Amino acid sequence: MDNSENKKGHAGGPPMAFSMPMYHDFVPKWIRPWIYVVLAFCFQFSNGMYLGAMNNVVGEWGIMREDVQMCLYSTLIGMALYFPVLFRMKFRFSNKLLLMVAAAVIVVCNLLATFRLPLPLLWVLCVVCGMAKIQGTFECMSNIQLWMTPKRDFGVFFPLLHIVLLTSIEFTGYLAAWFAFDMHWTYMHWFVIGLMLFVLLVQAVLTRPFHAMPQIVPLKGLDWFGALLWCGFWLQVAWLLNYGDWLDWWHSSLFRLVTGTVFITFAVCLQRMFSHPHPYFEPAMWNYHNVVPVILLIGVVEALFSCEHVLEMIYYEEVMHYADHTYEALNQWSLLGIWEGCLFSLGWLKLMRWNVYKLIAVGLFAFAIYAGGFYVLVDSNINIEQLRLPLIWRGFGYAILCIAFMWCLHAIMSFEHFFQALSVFNVLHMFVGGLVGAALHGRGMKYYVADGFSRCSGYIDSVRVSARSVDFPQLMDGMVEGFMAQSIKILFGWTLIAGLFFAVLMLLWDIPMVRHQIKHIPSWPIVGMRVLRGFQRQQKLKKLRQQRRLSLIE
Repeated sequence: MDNSENKKGHAGGPPMAFSMPMYHDFVPKWIRPWIYVVLAFCFQFSNGMYLGAMNNVVGEWGIMREDVQMCLYSTLIGMALYFPVLFRMKFRFSNKLLLMVAAAVIVVCNLLATFRLPLPLLWVLCVVCGMAKIQGTFECMSNIQLWMTPKRDFGVFFPLLHIVLLTSIEFTGYLAAWFAFDMHWTYMHWFVIGLMLFVLLVQAVLTRPFHAMPQIVPLKGLDWFGALLWCGFWLQVAWLLNYGDWLDWWHSSLFRLVTGTVFITFAVCLQRMFSHPHPYFEPAMWNYHNVVPVILLIGVVEALFSCEHVLEMIYYEEVMHYADHTYEALNQWSLLGIWEGCLFSLGWLKLMRWNVYKLIAVGLFAFAIYAGGFYVLVDSNINIEQLRLPLIWRGFGYAILCIAFMWCLHAIMSFEHFFQALSVFNVLHMFVGGLVGAALHGRGMKYYVADGFSRCSGYIDSVRVSARSVDFPQLMDGMVEGFMAQSIKILFGWTLIAGLFFAVLMLLWDIPMVRHQIKHIPSWPIVGMRVLRGFQRQQKLKKLRQQRRLSLIE
């Protein structure tokens, strides 16, 4: 899609008036939107469990790393699952009630997460926490959208939104690691509880109940059971991909059993999607031109970026022996790249209005530079400062790709199905793509490390240890570190090649878009009236069907 085609009439009408009537009159107008920016950051800091403190949780509770990672994926599933109902909640309940309930739910979830609960219960708790997190974030950002861009221009809104989202993600990991190192890992939970109490105080003192539209839209007609089925399906997929390597994949009877249940659950979800009059995910969502290639590309890109969570972590922990707070502090250098990437995307989409698929290519080239940097630098004898530049490039590329893919979905789809597509987008973006990539990188590590030992075993057998004063355990530790570093280097090389391949593909192949004009969401009351009319139409059709049944019986 060439944004240069939109030079004329890109504004989508005159600027809309911005106001925040949910505040009491004594609150100064200039500070009102900034309060909601702070509240959005507060909600983004929240999670069910925090990976920055993963090693501390594993050591204290005596569980596996995969168990803690499953908590993270459960939180992400809760966030993705909740997207289709965000607007229905906004038009049913007041802004104050939504924010206060979301904050209260996060308080309860973080409080309970400090106890040693059964893992399935902890995962459910994380799902609920993810739903509350996205509800609070959406409510904050939707109310200041006109402040950020009076014309509802998503070329402005998406980059600014991702500054908040991605910055919060990086800071959360660092804070969790810092609390775990200097105090105790539960202090991160108490910190988030304090933030949520601050949110509750702000809402109780400074705001009053305010509805986005005068007529309340009921929640009837939503396929809650369908949402529950999709949640179960995604949890099963996450479980398989997360525990697959530990279970040795198909060699485990439990893995094969869960795989069978995944197919059954998926079949039930599809049957309900095509048979229910108002399914949670409508089949029409997949009828848009090129929506499937774009969504699949999102999964591929996220699989490539999984090297951050697999190869980097192995390198930091097993080769360089960095503590959690050390590499989390190092990871903060990616923030420079994130901010630069967001501003670069803002200039590309808003100011220059260039082709969005060329922007994806730029993001993939930035990823290739990051992978190439680690390919060159990976060694057991480097200074930690040398890794800063690749991390900056990683943040730059990741920010660009997140913004570009969301822009693509916005350009392809109508507003009616946009939030359903965002749900699928976040499923692939936040955990499925990353888990598939992590599984592939994990298998690659096992193969190349074993291959290194097999190639070196002949030389080890010929060493006469008795003839030399050799510290054999230390020698073996050094060899293991060397093999791991070499395996990481090889996998970064393959990842570099894959990144360059897809970057060139995006340069050579412009996927044609159906829409060639920037789409703007109408004002909230207009959207709410559309939803309300749809609900009323459903009720009329329901009454007509009942009348027809009665007439047939008579």
